[in-house]
Order: sequence, then C-alpha cells, then structure tokens
Amino acid sequence: MNAFHAYDIRGVYNRDFDKHDAYLVGFFMVEVLGADRVLVGRDVRLSSNEIFEHLTRGITDAGADVYDLGLATTPMVYYATAKGGFRASAQITASHNPKEYNGLKISRQNAEPVGYDTGLRLIEEKMRSSSPIPVAQRGRIVPHDIRQEYVEFLNSFRRSYDNLKIGIDCSNGMAALLIKDILGQGPIYLYDELDGTFPNHEANPLIPENVADLQRLVTQYGCDLGVIFDGDADRVMFVDERGRFISPDLMIGLLGLYFLDEKGLRGNVLQDIRTSKAVGEYLTPKGATMHTWRVGRAYAAKKLREIDGIYGGELAGHYYFRDFFYSDSGLLACILILNIASSLKANGVSLSQAIAQIGTYANSGEINFRVERKQEAMDAMRKHFTGTEQPTASMDFDGYRVEFADWWFNIRPSNTEPYLRFIAEAKCPDMLRQKVDEAKAIVAQFE
Repeated sequence: MNAFHAYDIRGVYNRDFDKHDAYLVGFFMVEVLGADRVLVGRDVRLSSNEIFEHLTRGITDAGADVYDLGLATTPMVYYATAKGGFRASAQITASHNPKEYNGLKISRQNAEPVGYDTGLRLIEEKMRSSSPIPVAQRGRIVPHDIRQEYVEFLNSFRRSYDNLKIGIDCSNGMAALLIKDILGQGPIYLYDELDGTFPNHEANPLIPENVADLQRLVTQYGCDLGVIFDGDADRVMFVDERGRFISPDLMIGLLGLYFLDEKGLRGNVLQDIRTSKAVGEYLTPKGATMHTWRVGRAYAAKKLREIDGIYGGELAGHYYFRDFFYSDSGLLACILILNIASSLKANGVSLSQAIAQIGTYANSGEINFRVERKQEAMDAMRKHFTGTEQPTASMDFDGYRVEFADWWFNIRPSNTEPYLRFIAEAKCPDMLRQKVDEAKAIVAQFE
C-alpha cells in the first residue's frame, strides 16, 4: 500500500490501495483513536461506495458503530465530528485529484486532523504487523443525517447578495450538494451536477485550465466575481470582475475586512510559509498578529487551535476559522468573501480594487521542479542566496523561507511527489525574473 501521506491516505484506487486496505484502515483506526463510534462521510467518486462498504465493515468488525453521513462535503464531516463528540471520523475522498484517485481524510475528537505523525503511522504499522480478529459483538451502521442543521449553521453567516452578480463553478464536486441551499438560484452556476467522473474539468482550481470556463462566464455575464470549489469543497478560489484569478493567499488579507475591520477582533492570524509578504503588511496595522506555519490541514488546523487564532489560510485555498472548530470550510469562506464583496460594491469598490490594495509585490506563483535530490538542491539554493545577501528573516520548518530587504523565496519538498516547489516574490518584476532565473539554474544541477 502506497497511499499513506503526511496529511491523509490517498492514491489511485486499486493501484495504491484497494478495498482490503480500506477494511484494515477501518479496523485499526478504531483501536488507534480509541473510538466506539466512527462518523463516515463520502464524496461522489465512483469508487467511494465500495470503499465505504469495506471501511465500515472493518470498523464494525472492530466493535464500533458507524454513523453514516452519506454523501457529504469534507467540512460537513468536520462539523459533524465536533458537534457530535465523535472520537473518530473518516471522509472518503481524494479532494482535487483526478477521477481514478480516492482516499480517506481522518479526524479525531473536536475535528482535529489525524496526520502521519499523529495516528496514520500507527494505523499503517498495525496493517503491516497485525491480523484483524473480528469481535463477537460487531458494531452497527446508523444513518446520521445532519444536512439541514449544517445548512442552517452556514446560513447563519450569510447576508443578502442582491447587489451582486455571482458566477459559481462547483467542478461537479461536493459543493453542488449544498450550494443552492445556501445561495439559491441567484448565482449563475457551472457544473453543478454531482458527477464523480468530473466530465468538464478536473476538480483542482489551482490548474489554470480548470478555471478557464469560470473566467469566461464572469466576463461574458458581467459578474462581480467568480467562485470555484475543489472536489470535496474544503477549498475555494476566486476570480475578480475582470476574470482574473486571485492568488488564494491574498484572500487571507481580504478576510481581514470582516474579522478585523467589521467585527473588531484583534489577535492571531495564521498563514502558510508560501504566503505573500503583502498579507502581513496589510493585516498587521489592522490588529492582526501574523503566525507563519507549515503547509497542510494536518499542521494548520492544529496550529490555529494552539494559538487560538481568529482565522487563517493557505496558498492552496484552504481557509480555517475559529468559529468552525479551527477547521477549513470552502463554503464558509465563500459566504464570508461574498459578504465582503457585497459591502465593497455598496461602497463603490470592486473586488479587483480591493485586492490591488493587498497584493503589492511581483509574485512568481508556485513553480515545480522534478528533482530526486531534494535536500541537496534546497541547501544549495539557500547557500547561494544567503552568500550574496544578508537575510532579514529565515524559516526552516517546511523547506526554507528566506527573506531579504526587497524579496523572499520559499523552497519546499512535496510530501507526495518527487518535486521541489519554489515560490518567490520581489518588489519589482525585473528583480523577480532575475531571482527566478538564478533559482532555476541552481536546481538544474540536481535534476
């Protein structure tokens, strides 16, 4: 089985893991997480029903009851886990990956993520070293419908959007399950039918070609903004009224208009190690204390809880909220951004104008290098740049982020692929081009 990763269990179904592995995960997660009830939800992928059948058989063979959410967004599972006091839950999903993938996102009490260092490793070790022995008193499968309660929770944040024209691409993913219960028929929808084959485009909004249809819709119909979700609706990204994709880290800054300006909160805000320097420069004068941490829910949700942060976000389009059990929710982030966009428009400010006040640097976007000798390449890059210029700040907890007076870079290894991921930002485009060219030349020595 090759599906265990830092954040979750995921891979090509029937290649990296199969139904027998799903059974073993279910059986041993009961012991590892100390659960007598396990909440289980699933996305609409074609393999999800089979995985559900075998995962839940493993759980019930271990003596625990399964509470079946049915089709669900991943954040819906987080909500139900925390509200229902479950010690363990699993969402069957491969998030944004292509249709042949599937996997499991596992959480413990209070919807805290279970990553490789906090439980998945133990499950994997037991799968390899132990044989499951079903208990005499098997668990039950109990239907557990919390859809209406969850929709009411989300709608408690919603305002009127009568002054907005909104385009929404559900990517044929799980956002389509709930979006019209929240936003109704007002927006112009794309790909709002649940379809686990993802016939229109992959459910990954970070790939530009997957956003192209939304961009065309926004410009064609004169929308004030466009919204696009990934496959399991834990991530959301945005397009401005000109059809331009907005870097998701800048939306961390925009959310400050709600939490810091409107609600008057002061305190900790979390960003990942790839976040634009402009975000902190925008939020700090508003009363935010910025914290930078590792990429991924397994780290971010735990850190936000640890610092009792107001909210946080990642370049990948995850947004975490203290009001949502320190967890991420694409639909809640969407609602809050629409609230902000409506207020901005009422005051004669477009979304692009608001973003222009935040994003003040030239940014490379994330660049992937296929490299086997990852650590050597990372060390060489840090040595090269710090040898010619004095850093103003340095971080080494998720690859390296090194900041200088007029620019910064982050280089970090992928947790699942033989890639180094590089991002840089500078005060002017010419400097940025120069630094990116230097970085490419350094990495080329290790390809």
